[in-house]
Amino acid sequence: MLRFMHDEMTQAELGQRIGVTRQTIAAIEQGRYAPSLEAAFRIARVFGRPLEQVFQWRD
Repeated sequence: MLRFMHDEMTQAELGQRIGVTRQTIAAIEQGRYAPSLEAAFRIARVFGRPLEQVFQWRD
């Protein structure tokens, strides 16, 4: 949702901005991969949101 709210940013564009592959972004979005803390902070920074608004812990 955040990517689309930011000029329909592609997974590749987000990955490039934070230094990971498009496949990594796809896996994060699908819940198949938990990003490193560094990547999570970078994603939150790209969207100008606090980390807890971008990611939530799931048990």
